[in-house]
Amino acid sequence: MDSPQAKKSGLNLPAGMAERSLRLESSSGSFRAISSLSSPSKTSTCSDRFIPCRSSSRLHTFGLIEKGSPVKEGANEAYSRLLKSELFGSDFGSFSPAGSQGQGSPMSPSKNMLRFKTEHSTPNSPSIFGQDAGYSSETSTPPKPPRKVPKTPHKVLDAPSLQDDFYLNLVDWSSQNTLAVGLGTCVYLWSASNCKVTKLCDLGPNDGVCSVQWTREGSYISIGTNLGQVQIWDGSQCKKVRTMGGHQTRTGVLSWNSRILASGSRDHNILQHDLRVSSEFVNKLVGHKSEVCGLKWSNDDRELASGGNDNQLLVWNQHSQQPVLRLTEHTAAVKAIAWSPHQSGLLASGGGTADRCIRFWNTANGHQLECVDTGSQVCNLAWSKNVNELVSTHGYSQNQIMVWKYPSMGKVATLTGHTMRVLYLAMSPDGQTIVTGAGDETLRFWNIFPSMKTQTPVRDTGLWSLGRTQIR
Repeated sequence: MDSPQAKKSGLNLPAGMAERSLRLESSSGSFRAISSLSSPSKTSTCSDRFIPCRSSSRLHTFGLIEKGSPVKEGANEAYSRLLKSELFGSDFGSFSPAGSQGQGSPMSPSKNMLRFKTEHSTPNSPSIFGQDAGYSSETSTPPKPPRKVPKTPHKVLDAPSLQDDFYLNLVDWSSQNTLAVGLGTCVYLWSASNCKVTKLCDLGPNDGVCSVQWTREGSYISIGTNLGQVQIWDGSQCKKVRTMGGHQTRTGVLSWNSRILASGSRDHNILQHDLRVSSEFVNKLVGHKSEVCGLKWSNDDRELASGGNDNQLLVWNQHSQQPVLRLTEHTAAVKAIAWSPHQSGLLASGGGTADRCIRFWNTANGHQLECVDTGSQVCNLAWSKNVNELVSTHGYSQNQIMVWKYPSMGKVATLTGHTMRVLYLAMSPDGQTIVTGAGDETLRFWNIFPSMKTQTPVRDTGLWSLGRTQIR
């Protein structure tokens, strides 16, 4: 039976409960009375006080922006507590983040209180802006726009008789700004400073040029021949200094460190030559089971990486007769090899048509760090010395040039223009420009990397001839 007090207020209360004893329990465990439910007049049937139900409110979408608080660092917690106390009462200001109530409680002191955040839209609950709006403090700084790379070459050289052979290395750019190109039986030098073309040598009708490589100082150039010889020429005097043998067949790849020249051949061997001694070679490295087509010394001269048509990537140290690392994850020939100038022991390699991947290695332990499928045969790799980016050139099937940001491997640019496989790649001494060569008998110059000081490479236009007298 209803109590007399319940009849006065018009509320159905359980027997034994007085109106003034109705209280709300807070998350701190204390009690505080909300209001007296007694009516101001005996004739009134309900209370004139509206008590909202906060369970349906959207207070969970707001929070105190602690990171952006105007107070000094270290006082954010006190500032937040004071603000909560002023807004919700002194009891609320004393709540600890790990309150006794769950996160679903309408009075739970969530750290997101008073912070506007994105609500994920559902079919029954569309976003008030028509789409998700990320108006959080973390997105207050706009992202940096991507660097713009010119999509067309600024210069094109005509290179007749430039061979379409994946295993050859016929283009190199010296530190003295001279480009060397092997065309058939001849080697031509092109000066980037005055565009002058010089014929360095002609090997004759019974031989051919298979590889060229400048010394690091840029004064001398080595030439690998189809007969297996390694010739050393003085680039400024156009004079042959020395001829060294040792290979049984063509020498398709060369690599200099500070003192030693390494040569790789179709005979599966790698020879190390030292011009300071009279012998033709000072060391012979046997490890590949097929033609050696990739060869690069590390920047500190301590390691030599070699790639072959046996799909292997081998790493040798200065004094080893056997490889210290034998990396066999590639499933096609490994010609593209590049050491990072920014991180010691970081090596990148690229596989041929059946592989198409760029793989990154830690040569200190042999671990593969990352593998990226490029979708095309990887012909060359080169790391920028100005920024932590690298460029790759490709063959089947898109014949493209791609610029990558490391370590995210996000694409900075994709460049097209060659109509055949981009088999040859070299970089200018300032690190801003690359030259690419293909069996379409053209050399194309691209400004793709920023300089150390400026971020926008200077563009140039022109179409020149190499190996011919006319300009087309």
